[in-house]
Amino acid sequence: MTSTLEHKDSPQANGDCGQPAGPEHFLRPEGTSVDLVVLESRANAKGVREEDALLENGSQSNESDDTSTERGPEPPSPLKETSFSIGLQVLFPFLLAGFGTVAAGMVLDIVQHWDVFKQVTEVFILVPALLGLKGNLEMTLASRLSTAANIGQMDSHKELWKMITGNMALIQVQATVVGFLASIAAVVFGWIPDGHFSMDHAVLLCASSVATAFIASLVLGMIMIGVIIGSKKMGINPDNVATPIAASLGDLITLALLSGISWGLYKELESRAYVNPLVCAFFLSLLPIWIIIARRNSATREVLYSGWEPVIIAMAISSVGGLILDRTVSDPNFAGMAVFTPVINGVGGNLVAVQASRISTYLHMSGEPGEGPGTAPRKCPSPCSTFCSSDVNSRSARVLFLLVVPGHLVFLYTIHSMQGGHTTLTLIFIVFYMTAALLQVLILLYIADWMVHWMWGRHLDPDNFSIPYLTALGDLIGTGLLALSFHVLWLIGDRDSDVGD
Repeated sequence: MTSTLEHKDSPQANGDCGQPAGPEHFLRPEGTSVDLVVLESRANAKGVREEDALLENGSQSNESDDTSTERGPEPPSPLKETSFSIGLQVLFPFLLAGFGTVAAGMVLDIVQHWDVFKQVTEVFILVPALLGLKGNLEMTLASRLSTAANIGQMDSHKELWKMITGNMALIQVQATVVGFLASIAAVVFGWIPDGHFSMDHAVLLCASSVATAFIASLVLGMIMIGVIIGSKKMGINPDNVATPIAASLGDLITLALLSGISWGLYKELESRAYVNPLVCAFFLSLLPIWIIIARRNSATREVLYSGWEPVIIAMAISSVGGLILDRTVSDPNFAGMAVFTPVINGVGGNLVAVQASRISTYLHMSGEPGEGPGTAPRKCPSPCSTFCSSDVNSRSARVLFLLVVPGHLVFLYTIHSMQGGHTTLTLIFIVFYMTAALLQVLILLYIADWMVHWMWGRHLDPDNFSIPYLTALGDLIGTGLLALSFHVLWLIGDRDSDVGD
């Protein structure tokens, strides 16, 4: 494979045949071999093969023909995505995730009447915060691993094991710390309006939040890794299926864990109050172990140091949504809101996470953050460029937006058939609910288009930074719009909407 430069005025040397420059400038005066040029040609060919995983057929340039002899097998055609293929791949995990949020809503509708939720109402503030934390960590993990799988960083067993151990340790650190901070936020948000503080309740919130975050992240992280490895082997783009499946059982598992753990710890307050601080101390004491493992892995070391801002800010945003939920579920005029809150928040968060993961992978095909044609303009994109252009990301935004109405109709009918909530599905209720859901997803998809490109332009990896903000905004916007819809329905009158029956 070694070749030397014999004729300096050959077509290749002079830049003919469409080549930007000849190989002379890579050679020392003695005329050493051009292995470097061959290797670079192979790397470019590999990059084009990887880009095919997201780009449509027409996105391949004619110049790539010169490197065709260095390419391996072309990727299978299903990876060259059309609107139909995107919708087909997203539909099943989207419905699966939606039914998971429906189940979570049914659980919340039941457990809101438990003693621990009545006596320690701050637990309601933890619900969006912990469900959002699950979304932040697991969806960020899914996006990070999907990108790694698409660009070939998980092809060997050694690289795969390295990515798994580092990322699992990282999310355990983040889950424990943010779960602890979420409990503090719940105590503060519950104390400020009422002016009442209970140390026993504060410790119970801390123990419940930390234990729930740790166990849920451990279970969901293992599921997530299996999904990404399996989808890659089946020739499915992990960006389309990983984030929705991460949420399919995530809300249900997290809410069930929070309800069961808080109920059990609440019972222990009467006879063995020392159990609560012991549980909290146990999970906090495991932090050094996870930190050491994450620091030893180059793939997660940077995120361990720099990835705290988005998850902490996202937790605070979700806690505001939890405060809205806490103030509304106990009001008879908002009866039934508890069962719909996880659904509207979960659907919006799932769809925007898919879009953010896809855009991030698309940008990674052009190089490192801050490089390539994906560098963001400093101003916000126009809505037409986000939803109406021929770009592959605009096409996926349209597909995801069109899934909102049929998806929510299926979920509303499921809730109604299971007799969940206390709201009759009248036409006016469905109209208000769908308006809130469509507006939520429309806002989130537009923000995702701007935020991912803006972070890329600032040399930040969107896989690590964008999804926490987007899912938290989804919780806040969804809860706020849903509460507003219920309030307007109440103003119209119970006779028309049957809210509060």
